[in-house]
Amino acid sequence: MNRSSRRRGVLIGAMLSAVIGGSVQPAVAAPVRDAGDRATTVRTSPVWSTEQQIARALAASLRDRGWRDEVRAAALGTEDVDLQALAGGTAEPEGGKLLASLSAADRRIAGLKGLPASTGSLLRLRLAAPSMRSRLDAAATPWIAVAAADDDARNITAYDSRGQAHSVGTAHVPDRPLYLLDIDVTKAHRAGLKVLQKAFADKGLTSLPSKAANSARAASPAGWWATKITAVEVNDDQEPWFKGAAEMFSLVTGFGQDGTARVDSVDMPYLDYDGTVYYPNQILVNWSNYKYNLADVVMMEDDDGTNYRALAQAITTALLTVTDQGTYIPLVNAVLSAIPDSWFTDDPDYVESWYTLAQNSSGRLNGASGNGWMTVEPYFVEEF
Repeated sequence: MNRSSRRRGVLIGAMLSAVIGGSVQPAVAAPVRDAGDRATTVRTSPVWSTEQQIARALAASLRDRGWRDEVRAAALGTEDVDLQALAGGTAEPEGGKLLASLSAADRRIAGLKGLPASTGSLLRLRLAAPSMRSRLDAAATPWIAVAAADDDARNITAYDSRGQAHSVGTAHVPDRPLYLLDIDVTKAHRAGLKVLQKAFADKGLTSLPSKAANSARAASPAGWWATKITAVEVNDDQEPWFKGAAEMFSLVTGFGQDGTARVDSVDMPYLDYDGTVYYPNQILVNWSNYKYNLADVVMMEDDDGTNYRALAQAITTALLTVTDQGTYIPLVNAVLSAIPDSWFTDDPDYVESWYTLAQNSSGRLNGASGNGWMTVEPYFVEEF
């Protein structure tokens, strides 16, 4: 992705992830030492720092052979290991010692991401790459790393069982077996979308259209017109190899039937990797919700540090200042400009946007930044 597009990503990606106790604290650039004792600078966030603490503790716990074998079996048996569940179910002392720290870390991360306490465990462990499976034998003591807060990082820090830090290059998958500590982004993402949708509804940004308005728009039997995505591809999903599959969603914006700006979050759980064409047949826009025959779409990729409550607050604050002037006004810029570019954290990356999508739009639509495309078609959803 070029610099211009990346900066646009920063506008939507530089989220308010460091919102703690009602105050906004920008992420801090902190010096760390790599294996060669060369000072480097990385951007940190409270979520990332919490993961680092757990990574170091987990690496040290792997000195115990029995616990190490349990972790290895779990990592080989499933793609993502629920660490709190594993530590809570083991008879190995080293695993049991970790349980309190893992539980506290899960609660802290949920709070930092603006998620309810009912979200549950979030920390997950996985092999850094499938190619490492053959080298993950009983004699191996893998290092533990946290995916870097910066997607463009050249190195990530990994900890060995003695607590020493090592710099691991990100240009290529390392030969050494490596566990990556990560967040269950799918779980957090789905919980976060509920937070977004509730916040939008509370501010009247997802108000349902009246029956009279629906009747006026309906020119056919009972039902409503939609825009359906038949194929979609992105060139860069902002996810390097050490982050795994992407978690994508879109914000559809326009003016509701009452003339108030409206925003709907649309989950896209199938859109895992860039450079791959997906054929979802997914409903993107429900046109009965809109006053005008035009809507905008902003596609985003979720990251570990996303604070959904702060994201919802920033977007609603911006959209509530946009009033209906009797003609359609694109809302993409209002969404993008709502996020200050002075906060650089690992948060939702801007991926692509589409302006003035119409009810009769069909065929291939290239995104505004040239980073993706989708093919769409009108689709009538009949009521029972």
